[in-house]
Amino acid sequence: MIDYLALAIGHGLLVLGLLRLVLRAELDRDPLLEELDQSARTKRMEATRRRGKAARTASAAENADSKAEAR
Repeated sequence: MIDYLALAIGHGLLVLGLLRLVLRAELDRDPLLEELDQSARTKRMEATRRRGKAARTASAAENADSKAEAR
């Protein structure tokens, strides 16, 4: 009887410890992945700004060419 009680207590404590580990919120996020995600977002924003600036510059150049041809 004592052997079964010892096994039950030991395995119960292992299950309790495993549940506490699995249910931790810190296990759901990885700081390295968050850092990589943030750097990717920053690069995308910079690329978008550069493309927008290039498009505005090209549009301004086309407008200047159109005005010069109209004269």
